Formats: sequence, structure tokens, C-alpha cells
Amino acid sequence: MSSLIDADEISHEVDLVWLEDVGQLDYVRQSLDRLPTRKGKPAYHRDGRMVGYAILGPNAKASRASGTFRRRVFWVLPHDRDTEPDGLYAKSAPAEAVDPRTLEPRVKGYKTERSEGGPPSLAMQELGIQLPL
Repeated sequence: MSSLIDADEISHEVDLVWLEDVGQLDYVRQSLDRLPTRKGKPAYHRDGRMVGYAILGPNAKASRASGTFRRRVFWVLPHDRDTEPDGLYAKSAPAEAVDPRTLEPRVKGYKTERSEGGPPSLAMQELGIQLPL
């Protein structure tokens, strides 16, 4: 889950690769996956679709036990808000979800009013303020 990702676990990221326009998504799910390489598109073994992944720099060390690298993968499931706007997550978001607009290399991102399914208040819209949750 994104709340369990520590800054040191993503400290070797150098880029995030997006496979689609995440500007159209209110949230993406993120996880740290054990992958065999520092870069390149990883294999995807979940329901739904992968929408992005992190690339690690050359100083990232592989696990001595498994020889794998921990890299972030961003994904959505078939019942997420982008395909079921009135479904389970119409007014909330999964625990591992973050607003993709808050993501950068080495930044774990956070939930926002938009990712949680609610529009900002009129006053906040007028002031151009969007609070993290």
C-alpha cells in the first residue's frame, strides 16, 4: 500500500514511465514489486491494467537474497472509478491509491479530494487550492 512505502524504498528512482494519459485518472494504485531489472516495462500479473512504472538508477542495489529490485508499479483494476464511475469507489479510493498528479520520482504521492471522489469546495476552487488528504 502507498502508505507503507517509505522514502528510502524509492530513493533510487530516476524516472516514472506512464503507459497512458494518467491525467484522465482520478487515482492510480501503486505498489512496490520485486522485479528482475532496474528499468524497462515489467511483466504484469494482476487483473486490470498497468498504467506506469518506475525506473531505477544505476546505484540501486538488488536484494542479496533474491537478486531482484523493488520498483513501483502503477495500476488500476476493472472496478476502479475510471471504468465504473458509480461503482464501489465513486466517493472513495482504495488504500493503495494516490492522485497521479502528486507522483514524481522519489515522491510517493498522496490522496487528494479528487482522488477520494469529491470535488473541492467552491471556495477552494475559486482560490485554486487543493488539499492533500
